[in-house]
Amino acid sequence: MTNHITTTWLGDMKFESTNPSGHNLFIDAGEENGGKSEGYRPKALMLSSLAGCSGLDVAALIKKMKLNVDDFKIDIEANLTEEHPKYYDKVAMHFHFYGDDLHEKKLQRAVDLSIEKYCGVMEMFRQFSELTIETHFHKK
Repeated sequence: MTNHITTTWLGDMKFESTNPSGHNLFIDAGEENGGKSEGYRPKALMLSSLAGCSGLDVAALIKKMKLNVDDFKIDIEANLTEEHPKYYDKVAMHFHFYGDDLHEKKLQRAVDLSIEKYCGVMEMFRQFSELTIETHFHKK
C-alpha cells in the first residue's frame, strides 16, 4: 500500500499538506526562523505521529478487551541533537491511564502489543532513536 501526500508552499515559511484522511494540515516555522507559527513544526509532528500511532493501537485494544478507562494520554519528551541534521536521538514515552477500575495487567499488555508488534511509527523511530517507555496508572 502506498500513501500519497502533496505539500504546497503558501509563501514565506508556510505549507499546506494533504492527508489520505482528507484533512489537511499546515506546517510553518517559528518566528525565530522566518515563519509566523501558523502551523505544526515538522519534527514535533513526528512525535505526534508516534503518539497517535501507538494511541490508536491502545485505544483499539482497550475496546477489544472491554477495559474501563476514564482517560488516557501519552506524554513524549524528546532530545534533539545539536548538530545538523538535527534529529531525535532519545525519546521517552509516558502512557497515562486514569480511572477507578483500571485492569493494570491488561492495559500494560495493550501498551506492550503496540510498542512491540503493531505501531509502525514506533518501528521507524527505532531506526534512529533510543526509546524508553513507561506506563503510569492513576486512580481517580
